[in-house]
Amino acid sequence: MALLEVKDLQVYYGMIQALKGISFNVDKGEIIALIGANGAGKTTTLQAVTGLLPKKAGTVTLNGTDITKLPPHKIVKMGMAHVPEGRRVFARLTVYQNLNMGAYTKRDKDAFSKNLEMVYEKFPRLKERRNQLAGTLSGGEQQMLAMGRALMSQPGILLMDEPSMGLSPIYVNEIFQIIEEVSASGTTVLLVEQNAKKALSIADRAYVLETGNVVLEGKASDLLNDESIKKAYLGE
Repeated sequence: MALLEVKDLQVYYGMIQALKGISFNVDKGEIIALIGANGAGKTTTLQAVTGLLPKKAGTVTLNGTDITKLPPHKIVKMGMAHVPEGRRVFARLTVYQNLNMGAYTKRDKDAFSKNLEMVYEKFPRLKERRNQLAGTLSGGEQQMLAMGRALMSQPGILLMDEPSMGLSPIYVNEIFQIIEEVSASGTTVLLVEQNAKKALSIADRAYVLETGNVVLEGKASDLLNDESIKKAYLGE
């Protein structure tokens, strides 16, 4: 049984159909990439899966439980965390306060301390800047904070939306290395990423979206070498 199963997902913005019956699954322990051009429906997919957008049709199942109509806070409690596009840190709160916000579903003090230590271990820069206002961090550090905040809820699956957007090449490499480490430590990852080459280089499998449809799927290594993918998304 898949950890996350999405079947025939349809989403509308007013009269415009953004998702036209998308289906995909994510098995425990995988890194799955969703790639495609701007406007393909990648962000909409993540927002629909996490309950931020209403679904017109289709189902979303997490660990065998139907979560299609659940609100976002209940989905988080069931083990899914979302790192949104644009990071969305609380700019006027400190790094520590942002991380504390990520742990709102975990009120056990021992669990909180353990999770905080785990996040500081993965992101030493956050520990150094724990008393600094989040709004004063660099873009790369804010992305680390958004990831750390999501990990504070001990998710079984982490959904990430454009983690490399606007970052320098050094930070991009660092962020992708951390995603691999998060995966290796047992968290399943669903990754939406404009940088298709980077995404496919760390993913197990991938789905290609075009105008609200899945048009191609397969092993990431195969898609990385697919001539049509190279031309359309890898700039080769």
